[in-house]
This record gives sequence, C-alpha cells and structure tokens, in this order.
Amino acid sequence: MHLLCQGAPQVLELEADVLDTRPGAVLLAQTPVFPGGGGQLPDRASIQWSKGEADIRALKSDERGWWHEFDGEAEIFGPVHVSVNAAFRRLMCELHTLAHVTNSVVFQNFGGALLTGAQLSADGTFRIDFDLTGSEADRLRALADPINDVIRQDLPIRTYQMRWDEANSVPGLFRSKSVSPPRQADGNVRIVEIGDLDRQACGGTHLGSTGQTRPVRILKVDNKGRQNRRIKVGFVD
Repeated sequence: MHLLCQGAPQVLELEADVLDTRPGAVLLAQTPVFPGGGGQLPDRASIQWSKGEADIRALKSDERGWWHEFDGEAEIFGPVHVSVNAAFRRLMCELHTLAHVTNSVVFQNFGGALLTGAQLSADGTFRIDFDLTGSEADRLRALADPINDVIRQDLPIRTYQMRWDEANSVPGLFRSKSVSPPRQADGNVRIVEIGDLDRQACGGTHLGSTGQTRPVRILKVDNKGRQNRRIKVGFVD
C-alpha cells in the first residue's frame, strides 16, 4: 500500500474518518505518517479526536488501510486529525537525502560497493555500512569533500514507480548486498533519482534537492568485520 508521504511529502496533517477501531488503535484509509523502515526512523506524530489526543506509537497496514496504534486504551469513533512533527520529518528527509548521496559517491568511487546497513539517528547523524575491506578506510575518511560538492550542485531529487522485475535487471538500482526492496502489491518498486548522479530503489522520504541539506563531515570510520566498513556522518558545526 502506497504511503501518502511518498507521493505528497508536504502533507503533514490529515482529517480522516475512522474505518475501524479497537482499544488503543484506529484504522484509517490513508495517513501522512511515515511508519519507519530502511534505516529511517518513524515520524513523530499524534492523533486528535473529539475527546482527547495521543501520540502515535506505531503504524501497521492491512488490506483496508493503516492501523494507528497510540498511547492509552481509548476507543475512538468519528473523525480524527493526524499531525506529523514537521521538524523531525525534515531532519529525517535531510539525513536520508545525505545517506543517498554518500551511498552514490561510494558506489561510484569504490567499484560498486554494496550497502550492508544504514541507520538515521535523531541526534542529526547517520551511519552507513559498506561491503569494503580495511584498506579503504583512509579513502572513506576523505568523503566529506565529494559529498559536500554534490550538496553545492543542488541536484534535483525526484521519485517514480518502476516495475520490480525491470528494476531488478538494471545494475545499481538495488544496492543492498543481502536484501532486495519488497515488491509492492501492484508489482512496482519506488525509485529515487538524484539528478544525473544516482538512482536507486527506496521507500523513504527525501528533500527536493541536494542543496537543501547542510554541509557534512565524516565523524568516524569503523571496522565492523573483515568485509564491512561503517561510516558515521554528521553536520559541520
């Protein structure tokens, strides 16, 4: 099921009718909330109704829509208002955009090195792991310059749908060493494209261009195994 935040990320509030209810959860046909996944943290969001308000703890989908699980055991009837924390969403979009830029720079300059893991953090940093040997550590520590050059170029970012089988046949669209992006119910997969620099499958949220991000620095390069290097990235102070 497609998420509203993927096609209309500017929508941070939504009025909706309740399709179904149970203590501590309501089912809505659509939601502006990103549920988390692919290393991106879930949105911070709340739900309001005629008799109260609560923070949303988790989202789960079924064939009818999205179950919004919230703090407490209230049963909600009638229309609700869902709100996403704009500042936290913006931070996740910025970090996810920068993770893609980092990924593309490494992929192009380190022989198509594949992704072995990634995690965005609420403290304004992210870490990204690659299938690389320890001999590449010094080169990885020098990545801030090419990443910041992409930021200065202000490359446009767009998303579109592609047939999963077609995307799977194009080298570089699926970047994970061990996990392929899931095939959507309609047989498609979502592609994120950064100017002429990069395109890859992804379900997360991003900014409209690379120039909307802040400059970064490489905080640390770690050895996480014989064939795994972790890069931690943060903003320039």
